[in-house]
Amino acid sequence: MSATAAITAPRKVRRRNAVLGLLAWVCGIVFVLPMVWMVLTSLHSESDAATNPPSLAAPLTLDGYREFFGVGGGASPWPPLANSLTASVVSTLCVLVLALPAAYALSIRPVRKWTDVLFFFLSTKMLPVVAGLLPIYLFAKNTGFLDNIWLLVILYTSMNLPIAVWMMQSFLAEVPTALIEAAQMDGARLPTVLTRVVAPVAAPGIAATALICFIFSWNEMLFARVLTGVVAETAPVFLTTFITSQGLFLAKVCAASLVISLPVLAAGFAAQDKLVQGLSLGAVK
Repeated sequence: MSATAAITAPRKVRRRNAVLGLLAWVCGIVFVLPMVWMVLTSLHSESDAATNPPSLAAPLTLDGYREFFGVGGGASPWPPLANSLTASVVSTLCVLVLALPAAYALSIRPVRKWTDVLFFFLSTKMLPVVAGLLPIYLFAKNTGFLDNIWLLVILYTSMNLPIAVWMMQSFLAEVPTALIEAAQMDGARLPTVLTRVVAPVAAPGIAATALICFIFSWNEMLFARVLTGVVAETAPVFLTTFITSQGLFLAKVCAASLVISLPVLAAGFAAQDKLVQGLSLGAVK
C-alpha cells in the first residue's frame, strides 16, 4: 500500500463514521420530536394548544394534568390505570409461565416437525382482530364476563403467547445443553431445570419477551373498548373519553397520553440493558 493510500484510508473511515453519526442523530431527533411536541402541548392552555400554527412562546400551565387527574371534579384515572396494570402484568406472567416450557420443547428438546409448530403459532396472529371480535363479545355476554378485567387477562395471554413462544424459542436455543444434561445427571426434574438452569441463562431473552408482551397488553384498546364498560375500563379506553365533538381537548389529551405512556417508558428504560442483550441473544447464532 502506498503512503498516499495509507493516509487517505483513515480519512475515509472518519468521514464515513461522521456521516453515520450525523444520520443517527437526525433519526433520533425525528423519533423524539413528536414526544417533545406532545409534552410541550400538554403544558399549554387549550386555547394556545389549538392555535394554528402552534405558539411555542405561549405561557405554560398544568391545567391539562389537573383535568386528567380529576382535580376539577372529573372522573378519576386511577381505576383505569389499575385495570391496565392488572391486565398487563398478570397476562405477561401467564404468558411467561406457558411460553417457557413450550419454547423449551421446541428448542432444547425439539418435538417432531417443530418448525411446523412454530409456523402454526405464528399463523394465529394472521387472523384480523376484528374477525374474532363478535364471537368473543357473544361469548362474554352469554357467560357474564362483560366488563370483567379477567376476560382481558385471558385474551391478552392468548394474543401474546404465540409471539412469546416464537421469541423465546430462539433465546432458549442458545442455552448450552451441557448445563441441562449436568443438572439432569444430578437428579433435577424438568421444573427445576426450567427455573434454576434455563431461566437464569436466558434471563435477558425472557426479560425482552416480557417487556414486549407488557407493551402489547398495555396499548391494546379494541377489545378493551368493546368488552369493558365502567368497572374494567382500561387506560387507553379512558383516554378516548377526553375526545369530544365540541370544545377544545388537545392539551388535555396530550397530558393524558403522556401519563398513560409513562409506565411503558419506565419499564423500557429500566429493562433496556436486558432488552438489548435479549434481542442480540436471539439474533446472533
